[in-house]
Amino acid sequence: MSAESEYVELAVEVFSMLADATRIRIILALRDQELSVNHLADIVDKSAPAVSQHLAKLRLARIVSTRQEGTKVFYRLTNEHARQLVADAIFQAQHTLSNDPAHHRGAHPTPEDVR
Repeated sequence: MSAESEYVELAVEVFSMLADATRIRIILALRDQELSVNHLADIVDKSAPAVSQHLAKLRLARIVSTRQEGTKVFYRLTNEHARQLVADAIFQAQHTLSNDPAHHRGAHPTPEDVR
């Protein structure tokens, strides 16, 4: 893959989409499960309408997908790549704050890590 690759511009768009604390918290919350908007709103401590707007952006970027069950819509990560990007960003942040970052001790990032 060269520096001129078309994927470089798309990667910039992905990083731009992830450059928001609420979206990072949403991805962390969805890393091992699918959740409804209201449940996500409780986890990330934001209003359901605000979380819905973030989810719409993540859905357009194909980072999350949905499943409908009756009147409820459940969100999940489309693939493992957003989860890994966010985890790596949290790990990098831990290195800036500690000589003994939590992930070196086996801890995994959670939504609370970015509050």
